[in-house]
Amino acid sequence: MIQLKLEEYRERLAAEGMLAGAEMGDNPEIAYLTYDSRAVVSGTLFICKGAAFKAQYLEDAIKKGAVAYVAEQAYELSEDVPHLLVKDIRVAMPVLAERYTNEAWKKLHLIGIGGTKGKSTTAYYMKAIVDDYMEATGGKESGVISSIDTYDGVEKFESHITTPESVELMQHFLNAEQSGITYLEMEVSSQALKYNRVDRIVFDVGMFLNISEDHISPIEHPDFEDYFASKLRIFGQTKNAVVNLDADFSDRMLAEAAVCERVLTFSIKDPCADVYGYDIRKDGLEIAFRVKTAAFDEAFRLSMPGLFNVENALAAIAGAIALDIPKECMHSGLYRAKSSGRMELYASKDKKIICVVDYAHNKLSFEKLFGSTKEEYPGYDIVAIFGCPGKKALLRRKDLGTVSGQYSRKVYLCAEDPGAEPVDDISKDIAQYVAAQGCAYEMIEDRGEAIAAAIEEAAELERPSILLITGKGNETRQKYGTQYLDCRSDVDFVKEYLAAYDAR
Repeated sequence: MIQLKLEEYRERLAAEGMLAGAEMGDNPEIAYLTYDSRAVVSGTLFICKGAAFKAQYLEDAIKKGAVAYVAEQAYELSEDVPHLLVKDIRVAMPVLAERYTNEAWKKLHLIGIGGTKGKSTTAYYMKAIVDDYMEATGGKESGVISSIDTYDGVEKFESHITTPESVELMQHFLNAEQSGITYLEMEVSSQALKYNRVDRIVFDVGMFLNISEDHISPIEHPDFEDYFASKLRIFGQTKNAVVNLDADFSDRMLAEAAVCERVLTFSIKDPCADVYGYDIRKDGLEIAFRVKTAAFDEAFRLSMPGLFNVENALAAIAGAIALDIPKECMHSGLYRAKSSGRMELYASKDKKIICVVDYAHNKLSFEKLFGSTKEEYPGYDIVAIFGCPGKKALLRRKDLGTVSGQYSRKVYLCAEDPGAEPVDDISKDIAQYVAAQGCAYEMIEDRGEAIAAAIEEAAELERPSILLITGKGNETRQKYGTQYLDCRSDVDFVKEYLAAYDAR
């Protein structure tokens, strides 16, 4: 970023009609921008945000070196501090962040991916295609911001939020731009769209994969309409829209996408789609299918299992077409694409026990995963191992309990980022819906113990079992209270306990 005076930020807010007042003091130079008092350094412009914000946070920030603040109200402080007052702090944040990073996002080709399920898989399909294109043309590996991990050329870390706040988001764009990165794929959550985290940016490609009820709770979306309307906002800041014709409410998606410069559709049902997938079949551990577009009609292969992943692949192909990426990169990228913790398959040597580790965590993803598993492994009993997060997306408990109960021989309920809610309470809530389907269940809070118990029981049965271990993927942190605590991943547990089974 470039060093700017406070006046530069005042002018930008005023130009956008957001400024409600200002006390400039000596017009200090701004070296850093944050809303986290713990991250303040000398020369910080501090943003006062959040329903739980306390004046003490601002006092702490000033003691650590904040030279000015932005807020919706002026605060009585122990010393006079320059400040900018705004009408809506959430709307102002991306404006400030964009100015702080000198509009770095404009130097990038941004691919935004929205929908209820499949966002992370599609992001990594898209990334593999783009990265093969970059390798062929001498470019840099693309950046990615997803619910799995984040890479921006400077930072690489395991994520615990789908789309970060605008201040962090714009910083990732700046890191990418300064690292020579030219493409960046990102998941775009309904919360990010609703609460202005992605304001100010325009996506070269904006995808809408599908929609079903999710994230309905007092602290997220009050109802489905709010959830859907929030997601549809992506089209208002997209050049090339990609829409799934097979999704529920696709007509409404297309109507909203009409504002975009171009709309590309994909489908496995409608041959008139711009990207049509057909002849879909499992071939060993791989998925084979054909794709017809205006430019080609060719066979493709995925090395990642799951018949349902063809839809995500078609979305990525549509995105690549919008970006004028050669089809050779589509073929190679899709075939080699992997996503840590997504549809990772492990089997015992005798194939009696197969474990699938996946991030599936909502109704639509469960329906796709369990339905596809039943079709792909007809001789196996399905065993589910999962939980639900504490105090949010409350409808998931009924949905996941019902779907898992319909398909499974047994369900193991365990911890999955319970936060401040007792795991037993969450598990009991889910269990009533599992039991309503006539399915057996067991509540074991520790995920490792639940996986061990499921493998041990499967070993004693005559019929082979496939264990669907969902929700956490390859994550190594678990949220208890307000803290993210280190833990072993589901993948680690599966490898250990299958090795123990094989050694018998």
